[in-house]
Amino acid sequence: MSSERVHRTTHEETVAAPVGVVYGLVSDAVRGPLYFPPSVHVEPLESDGVYERLRMWATVNGQVESWTSRRTLDPQTWRVEFRHELPATPVQSMGGSWIMEPAGAGRTRLALLHDFTVADDDVDRAAWVRRGIDTNSRAELASLRRLAECWPRFDELVLSFEQSVRVHGPAELAYDFLYRIGDWPESVPHVTRVDFTEDAPGVQIMSTQTRTADGSSHTTESVRVCFPHAGRIVHKQTATPRLVSAHSGAWDVVPDETGATVIAQHTVVLNEEHITEELGEDADTATARRYVRDALGRTSTAMLDLAKEHAESAVTVL
Repeated sequence: MSSERVHRTTHEETVAAPVGVVYGLVSDAVRGPLYFPPSVHVEPLESDGVYERLRMWATVNGQVESWTSRRTLDPQTWRVEFRHELPATPVQSMGGSWIMEPAGAGRTRLALLHDFTVADDDVDRAAWVRRGIDTNSRAELASLRRLAECWPRFDELVLSFEQSVRVHGPAELAYDFLYRIGDWPESVPHVTRVDFTEDAPGVQIMSTQTRTADGSSHTTESVRVCFPHAGRIVHKQTATPRLVSAHSGAWDVVPDETGATVIAQHTVVLNEEHITEELGEDADTATARRYVRDALGRTSTAMLDLAKEHAESAVTVL
């Protein structure tokens, strides 16, 4: 342990759900982007059911940070311990615990503890890290409480689907179309504007303005993490429509001898509080599932077809 001062934080929440339900959400790291607003993507590196190593991307104080973390899972005591192996600057070390305890009558007392150090005990850096921990922890606990408390209906609120298209052209060109978001206002009919930054290679923070079938305009905000060597782009919406609590997914370009298959994956958690406001008094969860599936499906299909056209038309020209 270095000689820098160890800073400690504690954030707590009481959840009206059984402790096993809460633990199940916390321990499911890969689906973290659905459960925790700051989480963008989690890449499993190693796991034996008790110990796991994860590469994680998350928003911190308005920017995207990435680190490698080791977690220890203990379902008997409902604890998850974590320690960053490769912390993100300016953090020197970071660790902590998720601690869950039964609180009687199907309730759970949940605590999220952090300890951290910064290089040279820099006061401003420590304040920046503490602010990020405080903001993210509050958002994570609030989201976790909402999800756990609707657990009996959770399967109805989660919608997952994938679509694919066959491309008779280079996989690299299909990937290139999906990656180059700055070109979308000229190449994607329903996209009217894209503002984005890519301060770290392959990490894109974007705001997209789109025009829907009824002529209305919508703005979405997302983070994308791009893996060109794997032909994969993962994405997480950071500002969602009222019907949606969370939306994450991926584009995969899978090459073979005669071209490639491009796959779009989407997973959504519906926000049941706004269903009747958005879709009418008679609308229910099934109505919202159909509406969101259809809307996302149309957009996704359009993007797949355009990626196909981009790759195949280039081959025709050549």
